[in-house]
Amino acid sequence: MSTARRRSARLLGSLTAAAAIGTLVNLSAAPAGAVTGTPSADGSYAYTARIAIGDNLRSCTGALVDRSWIVTAASCFTDDPAQPGTVVAGAPKWRTTVTVGRTDLTATGQGVTTEVSELLPEPGRTRDLVLARLATPVDGIAPVKVASTAPTAGQQLRVPGYGRTKTEWSPLRLHSGVFKVDAVRPTALDTTGIDGASVCKGDTGAPVLRETSGGAAELVAVASRSWQGGCFGSTETRTGTVDARVDDLAGWIEQVRLSTPGWKTRALVRGGANLYQATGLQDGSWTSYEDVQAKAGNIGGVRTSAVAGINGETHVLAQGGNGHLYHTIRSANGTWAGFGDLNTGVGDLGGITRVAAASIGADLHVLVLADGQLFHTVRNAAGSWAGFGRVFDATGPLNGITSLAVASTAGDLQIAAVSGGKVYHTVRLADGNWGAWGSVEAAAGATAPVTSVALARQGDAVNLAAVTDNGAVQHTIRFVDGTWQPFRSLGGVLGQVTATGISAAGVDADVRFAVDTADNRVLTTTRSATGGWSVPQALATDSLPGSHAGTAVAGTL
Repeated sequence: MSTARRRSARLLGSLTAAAAIGTLVNLSAAPAGAVTGTPSADGSYAYTARIAIGDNLRSCTGALVDRSWIVTAASCFTDDPAQPGTVVAGAPKWRTTVTVGRTDLTATGQGVTTEVSELLPEPGRTRDLVLARLATPVDGIAPVKVASTAPTAGQQLRVPGYGRTKTEWSPLRLHSGVFKVDAVRPTALDTTGIDGASVCKGDTGAPVLRETSGGAAELVAVASRSWQGGCFGSTETRTGTVDARVDDLAGWIEQVRLSTPGWKTRALVRGGANLYQATGLQDGSWTSYEDVQAKAGNIGGVRTSAVAGINGETHVLAQGGNGHLYHTIRSANGTWAGFGDLNTGVGDLGGITRVAAASIGADLHVLVLADGQLFHTVRNAAGSWAGFGRVFDATGPLNGITSLAVASTAGDLQIAAVSGGKVYHTVRLADGNWGAWGSVEAAAGATAPVTSVALARQGDAVNLAAVTDNGAVQHTIRFVDGTWQPFRSLGGVLGQVTATGISAAGVDADVRFAVDTADNRVLTTTRSATGGWSVPQALATDSLPGSHAGTAVAGTL
């Protein structure tokens, strides 16, 4: 055994022994904070949670990692805090209240207070770690990002908490201190407080953060055990702490977040000839990317794609390298079905150039432009596909389609297509009948020649966005009575960007737009149910290869 490992083993053994005589973090104590750490400025580390367990039984600290979940120490919820592996999944034994976003606990107008409804222990039960589900999701407070890489020995980390300080038994304000990493072990970190900082009673479960020079922070661990040197009521001088690592559990935490019911945005981003999927959660954060071909099977590259959500499922249509159209499903639990070839299973269409998809109830409606002709098919809830039907036989012809979009409203399928630089619209009614093509320009006003179009439902209306040949984005709404709002520029929303493509999806009562730009970025913005627009956010596409044109988005539960 190396000297460092022997030292870590001795420290761990000493701390475990110390628990029996009460010199570790005693989870039966009240509130927490870092000893000589400075009081936190209002609003800082807002994702830090103060946890009250039982009727003054014990207090802990945690961190918001999702609008519905905090991460903290499992030992907070066990009869014997020295046995964190005994925590039971399900409702906590004691009524547990969480306050998050309140730097000053006396400022009742700040933050959110809710209860814990469910505990989810770390799968291997190898560390003092648990996810706690909030009875009421927290909105308006950004969760802390979970790190995906471990800290290194010598690195400095920050720990905010609500526990005891050097002079206060029950402080009413969040404090934080700086700690140095002494050793990195498979499931834990050994750290020591700098300038007298220490983890005290009530700090158990506190976030251990790696901060950057730009002020960003990511969660690498949670505080588990400590000598409590310098803490109020302690004669100990040592400030060593054992922290439970979370960086190697980022995938588990992400999957828990993804499986939590609630509206999500699925974004399919082209990366060269590959296709990648990321999920946008209700708190505004995005998951890491999944390589769709690695999950669903290699189809020889992806030429074009479409996506639609049905409840918790994500249905992906992709044209493979052989020109065929393929379909796969990502289930709510994160598993993918293998790609199925629609050319052999539904109908052999040649010369496919565009595909669009939308859900109506549990049915998936797909439109395909092939050899200049428009075709429609439906996959029902049982998984059976109808044969391709010729749309132009019902709507009349529309020559030279260069962009295609679909959306559903109240059982109807709304279709928009670009022909000759102009946008046309038609509807497939719930009874299966089709309307004739109508000019959107005649109803909503003229624009510069259009190169890309997107549709998304919002209530009983449908949003239509169009990219013009000068890179501008125009927006209009078709109301339930068939009238259109005049086109309006989104320049004030998107800023100085040159758009090259656009996609849209209804996500709960909102509409999420994804805009491809000439500088190879993908921007997202949201139109709320009240008509307001969010500040554009760039998807993190730097890790994806090649061109990022051809983004498609969908909403799922």
